[in-house]
Parts: sequence; C-alpha cells; structure tokens
Amino acid sequence: MKQMIIHGGKPLQGDVWIGGAKNSTVALIPASILSRTPVTLEGVPRIADVINLMDLLSEMDVHCDFGETTLCIDPTDIKMSPLPAGKIKSLRASYYFMGALLGRFGKAVVGFPGGDDIGPRPIDQHIKGFEALGASVKNENDQIIITAPEDGLHGAKIHLKMPSVGATMNIIMASVTAQGQTIIENAAKEPEIIDLATFLNNMGAVIRGAGTDSIRIEGVDMLKAQIPHTIIPDRIEAGTYVSLAACIGNGIRIHNIIEEHLDSYLAKVEEMGVVIDADEDSLYVYPAGDLKMVQVKTDVYPGFATDLQQPITPLLLTAKSGEGVVIDNIYPKRIGHIAQLQKMGANIKVEDNIILAHPTPKLHGAEVTAGEIRAGACLMIAGLMATGTTIIDKAGNILRGYDRVEEKLRQLGADVSIKDDPSVPGILDNI
Repeated sequence: MKQMIIHGGKPLQGDVWIGGAKNSTVALIPASILSRTPVTLEGVPRIADVINLMDLLSEMDVHCDFGETTLCIDPTDIKMSPLPAGKIKSLRASYYFMGALLGRFGKAVVGFPGGDDIGPRPIDQHIKGFEALGASVKNENDQIIITAPEDGLHGAKIHLKMPSVGATMNIIMASVTAQGQTIIENAAKEPEIIDLATFLNNMGAVIRGAGTDSIRIEGVDMLKAQIPHTIIPDRIEAGTYVSLAACIGNGIRIHNIIEEHLDSYLAKVEEMGVVIDADEDSLYVYPAGDLKMVQVKTDVYPGFATDLQQPITPLLLTAKSGEGVVIDNIYPKRIGHIAQLQKMGANIKVEDNIILAHPTPKLHGAEVTAGEIRAGACLMIAGLMATGTTIIDKAGNILRGYDRVEEKLRQLGADVSIKDDPSVPGILDNI
C-alpha cells in the first residue's frame, strides 16, 4: 500500500503539463481489441489504471508496449478469455471489456467491476443496451456472462434513462460491428465520448452524433487501426491543478488543456474571485486574493463534473467569509473526504449529503486516508496548504487517476514523496 507524505505550507509556482484523459484512456484500451491490426495510443497517462488494464489484456494474449506516453497494443493474436473477478476488482473501468469483447467475439465473461466506493453505480443501463442488441445476459459465480445470438448482434433503438457515460461507451463498442443501425437516445455528451467515437471512426466505424444526446451507429464488418490516436487532455486533472494553483500557488501555468471542456468549472472558480488568463492551450492562475464562497451543484456534462467537486472543496475553505455549499447530484454519497478534512482542522461538515464549508484560515498536517481517486486529490491539495506533515494513506488511489503526480508536484516546488507503507502489502509497486 502506498502513502503520500507532504510537508506543506510552501507556495508553489511554475509550469505543469496535463496528461491524457483518464476517463478516455480506460475506455480506449478495451476498445483497442476491436481492431484487427495493432493500435497506437499517444498521450497515455502513466497511471495505475493503465497498468491494470494492460495486465487484463495480457490475460488474452494481447501484447502491450508502454513507452513514455505512447502505448502500442497488438490484438492480432487475441484469444477469448474470461476476465475473473480478482483483477477486475481493481478498477471500475474494467466493465468496458463487456462491450469490447461482445463486439469482437460475440461473448463476454467478466467479473463484477470494482473501483471507487462513492455510492451505487449500477450497470443496469449497460445490460439493457446489450439486451436490446439481442444479447442474453446472466450472472453466475460473481461473473456477468453476455452472449450474442447465433446470427450476431442486431442494431436497435436504445433510450437511456439517464445519460450514463459508461453505458453510452459500452453500447457504442458493442454495436459498431452489429448488423444494421443502432440509435442511442439520451446519450452522455462528455468529451470522452467524442474521443472514443473519433478513435473508432478512424478504424472504420461509422458513428455520428457523438457529443449530442442522440448517437447513430451503422454496423461494419470489422475495424482496422491505421493511424495513431492522440488522447484528449484530462479535464479533471486540469481542474485539480487549477484548484491547487488557486489554493497555494504563486503563479502557475497549466499546459495542454481544452478550455471549453472546463467551462462550468472555470466559471465557478472565477465566480469565487480567482483570476485566470487563458491562452490557446494553457491557463495561467494568479495568486489568489480575497475569495468568496459559492454554491456548487454537480450535473452531467456540460454541467459541473462530479469528479471536480472534491478538488474544489479545499478552495472553498480559503474564502474570507460566508458559507460554501456543495451538492453532488450525480453521486450524493461522495462525501468521504469531509471527515478527513476535519482531521486537518477544516471548518466543514455534511448535512443530508450536502457539504457545508466555512472559512478556515489554517489547516494542519494529519494522517488521513484517500478512500478513492478524487478524495485523494482533495486531501493532496489540503496537505500542500497545511502546516506540518500530512500522510495520505491509500495513496495508490491517487496514482490510479493522476499522471506522474509526484514528479509534477516536485517541479512546482512541493515537498512530496510517495512511499510504501511497510505495514501493508503493496499493490502498485510498478507505478
């Protein structure tokens, strides 16, 4: 098990470069097995989820070569193999192998996915989509077994009861080689959906409407990768560094961003009074002056992303007066970071799953636990703000979502290190 050790209270400054989007990468890697030729992904973040997905690919005899930021995947000798619950439990995004395997082989046997504990995230809409395409789905021995009919999957009109990113991506992957047309109504509109569609279209898929609430897919016989695909920048990582820069920065420029992907988040940060200069593909965040409290409500894209409600929480604590409110409409139970912030002296509480933040002039170091990725990011920012030493247990969760985070923080002047906790067996020693 990893620990992040932070000696805080030091103003940070300089430049930081954002990696490829985690939420794209964890779908693109499973989607690569739909290709009958080798795939090259560029701008790949070095995060634990990538390593875990590569391990799952190796179970199917898919060879991977991961360089600095380039991942080469060769699925030409892939074999159909069940993916057992053991490794699947390490990350939520393993469920994308359901759609990818179903699209490639007409069958998928996948253990129930794990990942972050942030409240219920059912996969009923994924299953509904597969069944609409003609597949049968059953649960046996903690595994999901999905099987296409003998004559293959057939296109269908599928209406999602809510615009789920995971369900939209899984249905796209399953339907790109289905017979006829598939229409996904009330589809998710996140930039990562567009990234996946671009990747598949460049391999010969016919997907229209990605980024809107109605996506149309015309099934094709097979897909073949021909050109490298560059992953879009990670808007959640970018937003996290914006919050960090506003909390403890002495002038930080954040490179490799797509500003429009951050519109809702930046609007809320600027409403607080943070001054940001936007360039073509970078943001410069000035040292913060007097900030005011705001109310944050998460929503589906293009609304305020649920993954950014935790990274913005330490920023609320720096406001001079008033009460800040955070309401997560996507995952209301995403409040585990609050008790950890309280250990550091934060004047913050939860009432009926609503986070209420009050000005906190000073945080102090403490030993806290990163229950999941974005909670870890929140505590990392708080630790950089705090006086004294902060130890973040389960820091492997931060490594699951943040590219080269120790290196990037040090380049900004942070006194931070990631070490093994000798009392707990390690699981992420390759990162």
